[in-house]
Amino acid sequence: MANISIIDKLKRSKILDLLQEGKRIDGRALDEPRPLVIDTGVIPHANGSARARLGDTEIVAGVKVQPDRPFPDMGDKGIFMCTAEILPLAHPSAETGPPQPDVIELARVVDRGIRESGMIDLSQFVLEKDKSVIGLFADSVVTDHDGNLFDTCSYAAVAAILTSKIPKWEMKDDAPVLVEDQESDTPITTIPISVTMGRIGEFIIVDPNLDEWECLDARITITTNSDGNIVALQKGGNDGFSLEQLVKCSELSISLGKKIRDVIKEATGASK
Repeated sequence: MANISIIDKLKRSKILDLLQEGKRIDGRALDEPRPLVIDTGVIPHANGSARARLGDTEIVAGVKVQPDRPFPDMGDKGIFMCTAEILPLAHPSAETGPPQPDVIELARVVDRGIRESGMIDLSQFVLEKDKSVIGLFADSVVTDHDGNLFDTCSYAAVAAILTSKIPKWEMKDDAPVLVEDQESDTPITTIPISVTMGRIGEFIIVDPNLDEWECLDARITITTNSDGNIVALQKGGNDGFSLEQLVKCSELSISLGKKIRDVIKEATGASK
């Protein structure tokens, strides 16, 4: 453990030295995210799917659509839910078994950003009020972990949803019955984009890679909708941000969110 601690300190010292020169360990500018590549239709039998590569971090997301019972207090809306999993092959620290706290947080942050944006018009998912609705479930799997799973997972899930198709069901004898060979596009209202920033010392960096992630004093993930409005925020780490730093992070999330949204729109053919 002593050797690991020394290595961590040396890594942080090296990263800080570079930041003071306006540089990062992988050569990016402080406000520059890694290249994003989106591939769609990567799971042929899913209702929608996408692979997101943010630098060397890779996540595959698949969408499953099926009839379900509505939540007790939301009988006039369909169901939306995100899950996440890190495969053991993605990183040496990944473990099999029940989800660890970081994986639970990953799923919740992605779910909240999409849900709070109102990306999907869930009112169109009602088959019979208070009795039967359509559920859309976005499941993400981390296949390669090189930092910033929050954004990569969100981009994969959003792209998968944008390309998903909704089968048609009709209520017969109080039960949903699938109508063969009929489907429609998912009712999309906006495209949420998350941007994660970290603080190391007094420096704010966008899209930390794994080396930087392990040295963060604090991190913040801000999600904006297509209008550039902030719809969700998640802070993590042991320390915090000054007001000035929070304002800077907010501005970065809006400006970078627009650029990333354009990448996802081009990859998926979305128009929102």
